[in-house]
This record gives sequence, C-alpha cells and structure tokens, in this order.
Amino acid sequence: MTDMAVTHIDSYPYRFGEDNRPLYLLLRRQMKKRYGHLWQGVAGQIEEGETAVQTLLREIGEETGLCPKRVFVADHVTSFYQSYNDRINSVPVFGVEVDSAKVRLSEEHEDYQWLPFEKAVKVLTWNEQKKALSVVNSMLMSNDGRIDWSEVEID
Repeated sequence: MTDMAVTHIDSYPYRFGEDNRPLYLLLRRQMKKRYGHLWQGVAGQIEEGETAVQTLLREIGEETGLCPKRVFVADHVTSFYQSYNDRINSVPVFGVEVDSAKVRLSEEHEDYQWLPFEKAVKVLTWNEQKKALSVVNSMLMSNDGRIDWSEVEID
C-alpha cells in the first residue's frame, strides 16, 4: 500500500519593491545536483526531529543567509510521488518576508534573482511550484485575513 508523509517544505521568500509589490526570490540549482538548473524557491527535506517550520527556518538560513521577518502558511499543500519508495509526499508551502535583497548562496545553488510575480511564475518549471507561488501571491495581494490567520510565530 502506498505510504503518505510530510517530508519536505517549500517556500517563497519575498520583499517589497519600490512600487510596494512583492518581488520573489528564485534560486537556480547547481547543474551537478538533481534537477540541475531548475529554478525554485527555498525548499528542503525535513530532518528527523524537526517540525516543518524548523526546517523552513534552517533552509532559509542555509540556502540564502536571509533572516525571515514574517512567515505564513500558504493555503496550499504541494504533493509529489516517489516511485522508488512508493510514497506520496505532502509538502507544506510558506510565504517568507525578508527585508534584504542581498543573498548568500549555498553550494546547492548557482544563481538567484528577485522577480515580480508575473515573471517568477513563468521561470518556474513544475505546475505545483506555479500553483504554490500563485497562492502565496494571492494571499499577499488580498486583504482577506488569510495571512493573519496563518502567520507563524518565529523567534
């Protein structure tokens, strides 16, 4: 029987540009890594004993050197299937506000760019990434309370 687990996190760091609209950080994976040259937000595998939020904070620091100012849970869960272990992975998605444009890349990535939503969504490859970023952007652009209700307390 196919197993189901929460194994990874996905997040879309953003900062507000001069026009007060969000700019999203996308990272390009190193060619030598699996999915080389793929553009993505900050993502990573949950380590044993970590919560999804702890993983998010660790990955943001490791992959970008940025410090989150505000974090919220997007009302979207990405999923993907791994055939080698017959598992469906559920991936919580986060929006992460930062206040610096200066990124310190890890060895996992070779480039980054800050893009408005319309350009960022076109750079992403996987439909689930596009959906996740669309939900994060929708939550930021509307004043419907979803961000307030789903904000994560960070220290």
